[in-house]
Amino acid sequence: MKLPACEHDVALRPATPVDRDFLLVVYASTRAEELAQIDWSDEQKAAFVHMQFEAQAAHYDAHYPRQERFVIEVAGERAGRLYLDSGGKEELRIMDITLLPAFRGRGAGGFLLRQLITEARGTSRPLRIHVEKNNRALSLYERLGFRAIADREAYWFLELKP
Repeated sequence: MKLPACEHDVALRPATPVDRDFLLVVYASTRAEELAQIDWSDEQKAAFVHMQFEAQAAHYDAHYPRQERFVIEVAGERAGRLYLDSGGKEELRIMDITLLPAFRGRGAGGFLLRQLITEARGTSRPLRIHVEKNNRALSLYERLGFRAIADREAYWFLELKP
């Protein structure tokens, strides 16, 4: 599938209960490579992903009471998810930003991150995110100016100061 230039076609809209199955598919895309190495049936993998998706949602609900959940759209097509905690004065936290594989590496993620950087700077707050150490997008975060401020086992805790 050939996608148009992303910077002019990226939009966010609030996620609704109707988007739940789509958000599960987006989450599953982050686990596909890992699960491909495990000798489980498709049903077992689906059950595991669903359990992990629900556990993640419960964690976010418990720890980020001011969160906002968005569906990322590219040219009107659902392409990913962005979860933010922007309610605090001390930081703007990207809880999760994920694009489906077909939309990765095409500029949408960088465009959204630059928009978030602008918002954080405009409110004099640091922009922070946890990123898995093996995440291919880590170099994008570094190019945009994020720096590791903590090593959290499998994750780097990154910050971009205003």
